[in-house]
Amino acid sequence: MTKLVINADDFGYSKGVNLGIIEAYKHGVVSSTTMMVNMPGAAHAAALALAHPGLGVGIHLVLDCGYPVHSNVPSLVDETGRFYKMEEMLAKAKLTDIEKELNGQIEQFFKYGLSLTHLDGHHHVHGKEKIYPIVEKLAKDYKLPIRKVSADANHSSNQLLQTTDTFLYEFYGNALTPTSLIDLVKKSASFETAEIMCHPAYIDEEVLTGSSYNVQRAQELLILTDPEVKQMVEENHIELVTYKDVFK
Repeated sequence: MTKLVINADDFGYSKGVNLGIIEAYKHGVVSSTTMMVNMPGAAHAAALALAHPGLGVGIHLVLDCGYPVHSNVPSLVDETGRFYKMEEMLAKAKLTDIEKELNGQIEQFFKYGLSLTHLDGHHHVHGKEKIYPIVEKLAKDYKLPIRKVSADANHSSNQLLQTTDTFLYEFYGNALTPTSLIDLVKKSASFETAEIMCHPAYIDEEVLTGSSYNVQRAQELLILTDPEVKQMVEENHIELVTYKDVFK
């Protein structure tokens, strides 16, 4: 039986995102989420997570959205104190500041009293060539699995860290349907362990004005809670799990 993690990214971005993720967990096929501890909705997300202990909660490491949690990481931020966007961050960031900030985010996560299931990154920052060695060290230090960053069996993440057999990122975009998700779930059944990424949400002001991927999140929520999708998962003998269930 395939163990499948359906992970909702961006937990903590806003209340609308948080509530959408909880809806997709309670009434749909989401089994896991990853939290942005630096965003305004983080405390609200943590409270929801504590109230729904069956939901796996990992950390969504952030270096290009919002503000840092560490007070002294000057190479990561612009004149307003916000993180640079990805390309500028990768060009300007000092490794010492990256390490301080990512350590700070993990420590902030633990302050909420949650159990940390795994690591991944906003906009896949955890797999960027400059960032990955720091993330690998964090994963080893905290003994945590990581979202798959490479299909290359020789990549150190596949040699040294715990990760699923495959990572399916294609449930994203402007033309999603229940069939889009069903096809990915069927694809996952070829592996012992797999992760599908998603971004469900209710649309609030923060999402509408702060994220270029906004109304699509509501469409994702509709699909993730579609009874046809849930039925297909059950019929194909796929077990919806968290990273803790995969790597006991």
